[in-house]
Amino acid sequence: MIHLYCGSGKGKTTAAMGLALRAAGRGKPVVIAQFLKGEDSGERRILERLPQVNLLPLPETIQFTFAMSEEEKEKEKVRYQCMLKEIADAAQVCELLILDEVCAAVNTGMISLQAILQLLDGLTCEIVMTGREPAQELEQRADYITCMEKVRHPYDEGICAREGIEY
Repeated sequence: MIHLYCGSGKGKTTAAMGLALRAAGRGKPVVIAQFLKGEDSGERRILERLPQVNLLPLPETIQFTFAMSEEEKEKEKVRYQCMLKEIADAAQVCELLILDEVCAAVNTGMISLQAILQLLDGLTCEIVMTGREPAQELEQRADYITCMEKVRHPYDEGICAREGIEY
């Protein structure tokens, strides 16, 4: 089945990683692919210690797409195309695949919606997709849709993301 964690609120990645922990705790192999994120995220540090979890590699850091030059965007697009092949291969032996921030990657044009739909068509494992404003086609594919709604967030008051809480 396909899970979609979306919305403007905090908790989409956290929910996905919680499901990864649950599956790994039951001995199920998990593959985690993250888009538009760098290596320095707290969840990666603990999940990489679990033998059931395969974290696909990320660059050490990554800029927000609005801050990228056209050359940097093209480089990331190529990296994501390569990553799709790696995801498809790795997913053949997993029971849970997480595509974290895949909606943002599609929305920013870093990866095509068609490529993601083709990937989904070729998989038989449980899949989690996260991100804001999912494409209608992704919503139609989902068996579960959970929307995290922001009611209040410290960022709106100028408080920056905090280590161990937001990343």
